[in-house]
Amino acid sequence: MSHFLSQDEQSFREAIRQFAETQVKPHVARMDKEATMDKGLIKQFFEMGLMGIESPETYGGTGLSFFTACLAVEEISRVDGACGVLVDVQNTLVTNALLRWGNEEQKKKYLPKLATEWVGAYCLSESTSGSDAFSLQCRAEKKGDKYVLNGHKLWITNANEASFFIVFATVDKTAGYKGITAFIVEKGTPGFSVGKKEDKLGIRASSTCELLFDNCEVPASQILGEVGKGYKTAIETLNEGRIGIGAQMLGVAQGALDAAIGYSKGRTQFGKPISDFQAIQFQLAESATRLEAARLLVYNAARLKDAKKPFLKEAAMAKYMSSKVDEFVCSTAIDVFGGNGFTKEYPVEKYYRDAKIGQIYEGTSNMQLQTIAKAIIG
Repeated sequence: MSHFLSQDEQSFREAIRQFAETQVKPHVARMDKEATMDKGLIKQFFEMGLMGIESPETYGGTGLSFFTACLAVEEISRVDGACGVLVDVQNTLVTNALLRWGNEEQKKKYLPKLATEWVGAYCLSESTSGSDAFSLQCRAEKKGDKYVLNGHKLWITNANEASFFIVFATVDKTAGYKGITAFIVEKGTPGFSVGKKEDKLGIRASSTCELLFDNCEVPASQILGEVGKGYKTAIETLNEGRIGIGAQMLGVAQGALDAAIGYSKGRTQFGKPISDFQAIQFQLAESATRLEAARLLVYNAARLKDAKKPFLKEAAMAKYMSSKVDEFVCSTAIDVFGGNGFTKEYPVEKYYRDAKIGQIYEGTSNMQLQTIAKAIIG
């Protein structure tokens, strides 16, 4: 289906789908088992121009739209949700934040690297700061022309692979959320290290790690945006990032649905393919319908963002619905596979495991509902 795509967008989708099928898919099972992202694949993501989709060509990017970035995330996630979120965080969070809040010197220094060689990470969450995102304990104390960071971060996506980190810390605890500031921290900065890697249920090849800051000195020139305005950077970037997660959920669900349809045509019972049975047909039809509805929500939110129109409510709706639909579609796919679906020999158990995170990260489903409620009630 075209889904109202332009010819260029459709060609882009087809190119990424072919890349995902031929280059990503052969590594998926091994990466999931080993809980490690293939370094060669990351290099290919850069070579394909998938790590700086919105970055202007003058900075080494491809100069395409946010919507196009979402198409890439969807198509890669159709094969592997872990690879999908690596590309998603790079584009919809890290690059987006730098494009919007970085000064010209920071853009010139970092955008070319992020488009061609450096993976980025977005570092907000802490052990006491989940849905209450701004109860940060990580501190940044000003000393001369530098800030000294102390504390730790948890659940940081891409942490093992990243060379560029956007870190949120509090410069004035008494100011509450108005004391939060965003800093750019490079890998290898003294006092900064990557800690424990989480052993996760799904998207296992995507690294999720703790970050440690022990008297980590960061030049004041590495502040992203303004001192005390980090909360604004975080909120507005996450609103965009939620659309990207919606795209990831679409891809995972589409991969599971495609697998279920294919299996139903080849699996025979009582002398005919199970796809001939109305019960199976209705399960697949229900999945396809819910997925299409979620896709339209995600695409609408992405189009609104590109058009510079308000999209807060639409982004929340897109993430909430796509994550719910993803879990439903993947669960139904296992039902279609029957006992085989419960084994690692077939792909749908992984799709099911990868689906659950969508209702948790970058704002839980309850937080999305709260955002939607505020928007419609006032």
